[in-house]
Amino acid sequence: MLLILALNKRTCSRVALKTLLTRSRSRRRRLPSATLLFFMLLLRAGMASNLGGLLALLLAVSICGAVTIPGPISDAHRSAALELFDGSFSSLEEAYEALRVFEILAIGNKPDVSATTCNKVVEILGSSSPVKDLFYALKVNGILKCKVNGDAVKDIASRLKAAVNDASTLVDMYYSIGSLVLIKDQASDVDVLLTDADGTFHSIKALSQSDGRWRYSSDNPESSTYAAGLALEALAGVISLASSEIDQSRVNKVKNDILKLFDSIEKYDDGTFYFDEKFVGGREHEGSLSTTSSVVRGVTSFAAVTSGKINLPGDKILGLAKFLLGIGIPGDAKDFFNQVESLALLENNRVSIPLVLSLPATVYSLSKKDQLKVRVNTVLGSAAPPLAVKLVRAFHSDAKDLSIIESKELQYDQNNGIHVLEVFPDNVDVGTYMFVFEIILHDSSGEKVYATGGQVHVPIYVTGIIKVSNTEIAVFDSDLGSVETQKTLDLAGNDFVSLSANHLQKLHFSFQLTTPHGHAFKPHQAFVKLKHETKHEHIFVVGNTGKKFEIILDFLGLVEKFYYLSGRYDIELTVGDAVMENSFLQPLGQVDLDLPEAPEKAARLPPLPVDPYSRYEAKAEIAHLFRAPEKRPPQELSLTFLSLTILPFIGFLVGLLRLGVNLKNFPSSAAPATYAILFQFGIAAVLLLYVLFWLKLDLFTTLKAVGFLGVFLMFVGHRILSHLASTSTKLKSA
Repeated sequence: MLLILALNKRTCSRVALKTLLTRSRSRRRRLPSATLLFFMLLLRAGMASNLGGLLALLLAVSICGAVTIPGPISDAHRSAALELFDGSFSSLEEAYEALRVFEILAIGNKPDVSATTCNKVVEILGSSSPVKDLFYALKVNGILKCKVNGDAVKDIASRLKAAVNDASTLVDMYYSIGSLVLIKDQASDVDVLLTDADGTFHSIKALSQSDGRWRYSSDNPESSTYAAGLALEALAGVISLASSEIDQSRVNKVKNDILKLFDSIEKYDDGTFYFDEKFVGGREHEGSLSTTSSVVRGVTSFAAVTSGKINLPGDKILGLAKFLLGIGIPGDAKDFFNQVESLALLENNRVSIPLVLSLPATVYSLSKKDQLKVRVNTVLGSAAPPLAVKLVRAFHSDAKDLSIIESKELQYDQNNGIHVLEVFPDNVDVGTYMFVFEIILHDSSGEKVYATGGQVHVPIYVTGIIKVSNTEIAVFDSDLGSVETQKTLDLAGNDFVSLSANHLQKLHFSFQLTTPHGHAFKPHQAFVKLKHETKHEHIFVVGNTGKKFEIILDFLGLVEKFYYLSGRYDIELTVGDAVMENSFLQPLGQVDLDLPEAPEKAARLPPLPVDPYSRYEAKAEIAHLFRAPEKRPPQELSLTFLSLTILPFIGFLVGLLRLGVNLKNFPSSAAPATYAILFQFGIAAVLLLYVLFWLKLDLFTTLKAVGFLGVFLMFVGHRILSHLASTSTKLKSA
């Protein structure tokens, strides 16, 4: 089958693949093109022989490509949070992540875990738990406000201050300092100030690298972007715990490190920015989401406790927000927490607050007279400051230099909080366009607070009903060119034609497509299919000659392709496009072909393709005739043979009686008697094992058991035989 595809490269699969890659915490890679993705879906769906399904899949992939602009946090995140955090937590770290997500998203109908979680908090804070456990216990306590013993908190503070002085790794300092900051916020009467804050600040700063990344310890030469986020958060804690002001020159050096860290940020062509971990030695590899989240926490925490502003480009802050929102809804609880908390920190920070421009829809119908609507919110969906949305320009995807709309401000609907382009201009016809928007703040001073991202490019699909006209089908002679049969079709009226032709004639078919504004329209797909009575199909692409589509089938040149099959062929037309609201697959009629007999060396008719779904159909019932059982011997013969097998056992018993077997020599003392009893039980166990082998056990299991029993019998048998030999020797000597 020949396919003509003109897919937009931005497809909804991009967001889906981003989510998949982020969930697996692997390094993000560039995504495949939409065309390759389409063929993958096509093969998976098994629809290569189904033009109706093929057309539906094509339109779904194409239009789905328009929905690529990520919006702010929505109710879908709240529903997902209740599914991911169901109230069963294996640690206080998981409990804190759930409680923090519920707090950020303002979820009211959440699981009540305060009682059980507070019991764990009190238990950990009242014991000598590791610093990490104390850290998350204090995090949870900050949300639930558990009843904690004040003396226990003072003891913890003293232990944590000692741990800060003795810490040798960045992680130890991060948890110790973070715990002290939490105590400072929860218990103002507890002394948590660091007497040597400058020294602690210097110890952490000494682990920084020239590219803005940090090492986990002085013994480890490898640097990490994830560690940079931990270090910045720890330094912010040191500043808030300092008994005296930290040297401003040291603070400025850290700000310079932040700028260097953002110089190495990763970027996509659509303006998405993110951090990726490069450190792979000695620690678990962190994914893009966790690394980006660590940096966001560190930078926002450091900016909150220092004077002045960190001069980071607003487009990078907005790019981080686009990355976090573009993930969609993660399916992993840890990733979900990292996404939501990072967005909450970007929602209110002293660096730059990103404003997100989103569209409820990017597919608009001319027939329905849809209005283009634009929303501007913060990342959590809060209202933006007073602003205007300007449509800088709009152009067709095939004519980027020709603007169809220029410098038009959208009208603001205050009741719904959206900016609206009520009517598309007359020069906007069906097709794919690129609309360029720009956010303009009413208060110019807000540019220092908010990140708008400059011009935002949004792909727009404009759909409409395509008119099909001048549809003609004719049969004419190959040599003379005279028309034998010609008919006009009304596809809207479901006309049906019956034609006849031979191998010396041609079939001519043509039609015109026009847009709602009267322009010629070229669809993605235009096929004519001829299907023989034997179900063999032949598909041809309808060519475009400018104002109309037409195809000429020369049957003389197609006799081999048709395998010299005469008879009735059904004619079917398929026309489809992503922006064509009335795409169709319609029978046109039938043609009776009279083809010559196939020569001896002609190619044989291939078998029909197997329907991939036939494997799931009910299979034919199998009528199985079992083999008649073998003829068995007479019952008398079987009983005679059984008697013969029992005779040796009877002879054994008779022999024992004749020999006068008795228990006179059975040991009387405790130890030998025990060995004798164990030996008899071992013999009985071996006999029982033989019976089990005959009934159910396999050979290998039986051999294993016999091996163990053999060792046991050899040990106890040797003991009892040694005792009997010793007793016999004493009797003889006496």
